[in-house]
Amino acid sequence: MLRDSADSLDKIVLGDCIEEMARLPSGSVDLVFADPPYNLQLQGELHRPNNTRVDGVDDAWDQFEDFAAYDAFTRAWLEGARRVLKRDGALWVIGSYHNIFRVGAILQDLGFWILNDVVWRKTNPMPNFRGRRFTNAHETLIWAARSAQSKYTFNYHAMKALNDDLQMRSDWLLPICSGSERLKRDGKKAHPTQKPEALLHRVIMASTRRGDVVLDPFGGSGTTAAVAKRLGRRFIVIERDPEYVELARERVAAVDPVAAPDLELASPREEPRVPFGFLIERGLLRPGEILFDARRRWTARVRADGTVVSAQSKGSIHRVAAEVQGAPACNGWAFWYVERNGKPVPIDLLRQQVRAEL
Repeated sequence: MLRDSADSLDKIVLGDCIEEMARLPSGSVDLVFADPPYNLQLQGELHRPNNTRVDGVDDAWDQFEDFAAYDAFTRAWLEGARRVLKRDGALWVIGSYHNIFRVGAILQDLGFWILNDVVWRKTNPMPNFRGRRFTNAHETLIWAARSAQSKYTFNYHAMKALNDDLQMRSDWLLPICSGSERLKRDGKKAHPTQKPEALLHRVIMASTRRGDVVLDPFGGSGTTAAVAKRLGRRFIVIERDPEYVELARERVAAVDPVAAPDLELASPREEPRVPFGFLIERGLLRPGEILFDARRRWTARVRADGTVVSAQSKGSIHRVAAEVQGAPACNGWAFWYVERNGKPVPIDLLRQQVRAEL
């Protein structure tokens, strides 16, 4: 029997993910983040050079009879996830070399449209104690839209802002979950594969908006729920282990959501358009003032009509910036500076002053 999706919002649901997803209405979820069993196929115990045992993942939930059984399981949960996704929804799934290629093939078979594979490069990976292979220093995330026609969410400018105003790349350097963030029970890891909140912060900030519904079919220790709550997203988290459910509920209950004004996303497209001429009209720039680039290689003089003129050309701030460099195009707002109190100031800061007035 289908349940109203509102009944499941902001809850950690105890149950099997395939069965619980089947109870959700079709098209009720904006984003799925999945951290499924990796099917590690461990053979025997692993020991460090000092002969202490490595605490690897040997839980029953990560064990499958063979690849065919794992593929059938993967297809079943992915079918459920695709059904509950909205038409313009998307999915992230994380894995290792053990499983991610099989997951990717099944994603494509089911009609998902792969957007990126993202490499999470770990700053502090576990060493390769046997010395027979390279150190496994990364995991792979696949980001896929529900279909090739989906108008999925991508907060490009927010990602750029997170990355010091540089375009975010598909290789993410982040530490594994450790220190005070690592949840423990009786002095031991409470969950063997707890993901760092920094990873989920980036995923959720990149591909959802405030109020969107995020579904995690393999909830584990509740990382997705904790980050979603903090960032003002709704969440549905499914976990079949009662101990993990209890752990996740305790964790999420302690999370304080970020205030709504602090969740606004950087998006110049939504800001008022400010022509360069407005700066001259409002006296922030004077006709005859000299603009220069960050390294003071080129200059241009401001004219009263909102154009600029250099030794080589005249026209808009964008056209002249491109032509002095011999480039096909250039963002003049980012290129030109003006001197104020003996210091270079980007003209984009002057534009922000005008936007604040608007």
